[in-house]
Amino acid sequence: MKKYFVVIALFFGCFFFTACNTATPEKYFNQAVLNSNMMMGFAGNGMERQLEQPTAKMVDGEVNKSAPMKRKEIVEDKIKFLEEALSKVRDLKETADAKAILQASLALHEFVLPVYKNEYLQLAKLYDENAPKEQVQSFSQSIHDKYFTQFEVLYRQLIADGKLYAAKHNINVHWND
Repeated sequence: MKKYFVVIALFFGCFFFTACNTATPEKYFNQAVLNSNMMMGFAGNGMERQLEQPTAKMVDGEVNKSAPMKRKEIVEDKIKFLEEALSKVRDLKETADAKAILQASLALHEFVLPVYKNEYLQLAKLYDENAPKEQVQSFSQSIHDKYFTQFEVLYRQLIADGKLYAAKHNINVHWND
């Protein structure tokens, strides 16, 4: 009987401490606002440059040998990072204090992820298959024309909310204004 009592007491003790354990303001800020830096260049020149001049990666099984990344890999890495970041934002408990940055971050992530999964993967395929430069540029321009304005609105809202949140919680941030 004592064993069951101890197990039940431990269960409720863990539940109580877990329920009371809230993330720090810095964690909210880092997850909701700071991780949005990975979206810079979305529907603009930044992402275009990444695809035009891919970074190098080490070749498996070869010592000191590198090769350019496939554009598809670049986009897939970005998708993976953003999905993980979105999951972390969703895992944060929405408080009255953090509501604005969480909602703005969710809106931004949910806006850009489908574009990466669809249009940017298509654009990467064009690059990887050496499609004519005009076709690549036209497709890239269509992404910009279709998504850049709304991205800017959502991103600016997140940054504005992030500035207020950081100031309220004395989080030292160097903004690139």
